[in-house]
Amino acid sequence: MKHLKKLTILHSNDMHGDFLAKKVDDKLLGGVSLLSGYINKVRSEEENVLYAIAGDMFRGSVIDSEYKGLSTIEIMNMLAPDVVTLGNHEVDYGIGHLLFIEKCARFPIINANMYLTTNHVRLFNSHVILEVDGMKILFIGVLTEEVLAQARQEKLVGAIVDVYEAATEIGKICNAYQTEDIDFTVLLTHIGFEEDKRLAELLDPRWNVDVIIGGHSHTLLEEPCVVNGIPIVQAATGTGQIGRFDIMVDTDKNAIDSYTWELIPIDETHCPRDTALEEVILKYKDATDEKYGRYVTRFTRAYTNPGRNQETEIGRLFSDIICDNLGLDIMFMASGSFRAKSLGPIVQYQDLIQMFPFHDEIFRVTVNGAQLKRMVQHIFREEFFEGERIETYQISHGLRVVCSVSEKRVKEITFEGKEIDDEALFKIGLQGFHFKNMDQFFGVTEEEATENGPYKVLSTSAMDVLDEYLSRKEIVKCPMDERWVMEE
Repeated sequence: MKHLKKLTILHSNDMHGDFLAKKVDDKLLGGVSLLSGYINKVRSEEENVLYAIAGDMFRGSVIDSEYKGLSTIEIMNMLAPDVVTLGNHEVDYGIGHLLFIEKCARFPIINANMYLTTNHVRLFNSHVILEVDGMKILFIGVLTEEVLAQARQEKLVGAIVDVYEAATEIGKICNAYQTEDIDFTVLLTHIGFEEDKRLAELLDPRWNVDVIIGGHSHTLLEEPCVVNGIPIVQAATGTGQIGRFDIMVDTDKNAIDSYTWELIPIDETHCPRDTALEEVILKYKDATDEKYGRYVTRFTRAYTNPGRNQETEIGRLFSDIICDNLGLDIMFMASGSFRAKSLGPIVQYQDLIQMFPFHDEIFRVTVNGAQLKRMVQHIFREEFFEGERIETYQISHGLRVVCSVSEKRVKEITFEGKEIDDEALFKIGLQGFHFKNMDQFFGVTEEEATENGPYKVLSTSAMDVLDEYLSRKEIVKCPMDERWVMEE
């Protein structure tokens, strides 16, 4: 006779400081008040409930940026997750600040693969074992270096490089805790959906990994993707939805007997409001509204930013502003820097921060024509056309890239309507984070670029450049010339 116990796992990922509900068709959608209401509702209805967050609690809102994550941790403490793994944006305020924030968290933060390079001591606990109704549930946190470029600026911090090494590390942890009679094992990852699938293929079935709950790629799923017998799930991005597993665990075999999974919309029809949590959020909102509520400018209409894998109106406008005001030939602005779907027509400072919450330095680096073409070809490489989540860039006027979608390649690169001479020199603008990771994001190393001349910090804050320019304009019109040309 089977010994079955029900386990309910709720999960979020890539919340990015998405604290406030939005009005959609006259109904409230998302926000941590409704999210908390749903979590509390399930906790009262079901016996064995765990809530996990798969990284990127931080970055994306005025409230989070103003308080450098401390507001987020206070709000997350009230949500009371049972376990959280690190995302790449948890490192945005620095490793030292992250370690301080961990001390403020009342929930375990796990990560198996960030360590001090001097002695290979892990910065966080690699795992946590949670006991529910006599079941022991093992959670392991994973974040590979591909999505942890920020940590590369910290000389004393290292990370596992890829999913192959990550799989080996997971095997070590699973093997080490077999004696604990683990009933169920969850990988809580922040490496992206495609990497989750690759990781699942590498896992030895004898390690008894039951599910992978992931983040980073903001993937919206209708059902789990099963690889190597392991269901893989994500819950898109923000607080507009939450993932829910209802699992029957065979405690004799320490395995899944059966399960259902669904993505639950966080709205007024499913979720009561958590008024106590609302009061905390409003405390922060009132403070940021007072500081950031000033009028900046007006656009001719609302300009859009629908996604990071395409050229956007906001991307064109912002890259042009920085290029022209800092005397550059070309500005590459990371598509992932833009965090909202639209901006305007009335622009307040808090709207500007919501769209672009990063106060990056702007570096000027000189590259020759051959290097520039390599950079563009690296951005628009095969993975881009296959829909993988890689870093893409909004580009300023003058540079035009024509791609063949069917052939998955760049066909033509021109500057100011002319072919690019391999020996010509170009003053390129890069955000600090991206300059310090040129080899990863552009396929050209910092050392190669500086052979053409020294780099220089032109501005200590990209936001200051944008704010100063926009504040001086009565009305702003977005440039409409196409810089990414996608041909079949």
